[in-house]
Amino acid sequence: QVQFVESGGGLVQPGGSLTLSCAASGFIFSIYPMAWYRQAPGKQRELVAFITTSSTTNYKEFVKGRFTISRDNAKNTMYLQMNSLEFEDTAVYYCNRLFSDNNWGQGTQVTVSS
Repeated sequence: QVQFVESGGGLVQPGGSLTLSCAASGFIFSIYPMAWYRQAPGKQRELVAFITTSSTTNYKEFVKGRFTISRDNAKNTMYLQMNSLEFEDTAVYYCNRLFSDNNWGQGTQVTVSS
């Protein structure tokens, strides 16, 4: 079945960096656009960035210039390089197929704190 396993989160100071990974399985990874989402405490889950099958990328304004999304189809894995992290980036980060609302993984916690 479709499954996503997110990893790489942690505690980081403002201005720091983290790289998240998303291991996907149960479907043909290369033919789907993929996305990173996040959910902050008390807020709804929101789209952060997505990457198409041809690796065209798109970012929400609040992460543009700081985050980089990428994918490795040979490894069925997607990444999110996060730089210049801000307090407001604190959230659980999830990956999924773009526009899908099913098969959510456990997510990975990112906490930005001094």
